[in-house]
Amino acid sequence: MSAPAPGRQRSLGASLLDQVLAETLDPAYAQAAAARAERAAAPGTGAARPSWLLRHRGQLLVALTLLLAGLLASVTYQEAAVGAQGREQTREALRDDIREESEVTDDLVAELEALTAEVGRTRDQALATTGTGQRALARLTAVEQAAAVLAVSGPGLRVTLDDAPPPADSDPVGGTTPQNAAGLVQDADVQLAVNGLWAAGAEAISINGQRIGATTAIRQAGGAVLVNFRPVAPPYDIEAIGDSEALPRAFLASPEADTLARLTLDYGVVFDFARVGDLDLPAGSSAELRHARPLDPALDPSTAARTDPTTDGG
Repeated sequence: MSAPAPGRQRSLGASLLDQVLAETLDPAYAQAAAARAERAAAPGTGAARPSWLLRHRGQLLVALTLLLAGLLASVTYQEAAVGAQGREQTREALRDDIREESEVTDDLVAELEALTAEVGRTRDQALATTGTGQRALARLTAVEQAAAVLAVSGPGLRVTLDDAPPPADSDPVGGTTPQNAAGLVQDADVQLAVNGLWAAGAEAISINGQRIGATTAIRQAGGAVLVNFRPVAPPYDIEAIGDSEALPRAFLASPEADTLARLTLDYGVVFDFARVGDLDLPAGSSAELRHARPLDPALDPSTAARTDPTTDGG
């Protein structure tokens, strides 16, 4: 478009057309855009908050996850602690009950032993009044000794069995080296020694103070050896009363002693023996009376005169 001649005014249409060509954007749009730019640049305004949340959304999710995990771990720990405390209280109560019942059992056993001894003394006194009773008492004493009901003493042999010692390079404080199961004394090993002593001529045997009788059981429950249903701990001292010369020779020559010696060579099981001049073996459990037979007065000459009707009473 050509410029107007000097001195002449432009027409209104030409002025509007020039303004449209010069200003392609509406002023209102420009003002709105400027206002948005100012709000975005100003700190702490509401317009800037969504963009900050978008930029830190991942960090917020991680923090929230860690917070939830911490709360869950805390609750789990508290529940576990409460459960452990309850279990410990239960175990302590059970231990108290076991101790109390053990004390009651010990008292009953002591009372039973005292009453049994009193009955035995009364029986012996009653049998000793007649000849028949004296012979019966002698037979009864021999049977009770064979049944391990009476305490005995005399010379004999002591055999000791023990678990294999730990290796030389083991840690005695930390205990990190596990015990070799093959080197542990088992119930069969104790049975082997007892059978060998019986076969060698032993008259009475005890294991760690537990007298061996005709009905004694030597068994294993878990890692414990039971004798007369009572646990005994290693070392196992097996004491046998018998001939101080013949018993050791016969036992050491037995196949049972040879098997125990091989256990020492192969697995390190401790197998020792020694002669003892005087051994004291306790009495075993009281014998259970299964059957009885009354004494025949006719067999006693001291009572025959009183029971024979042909005897002159004058």
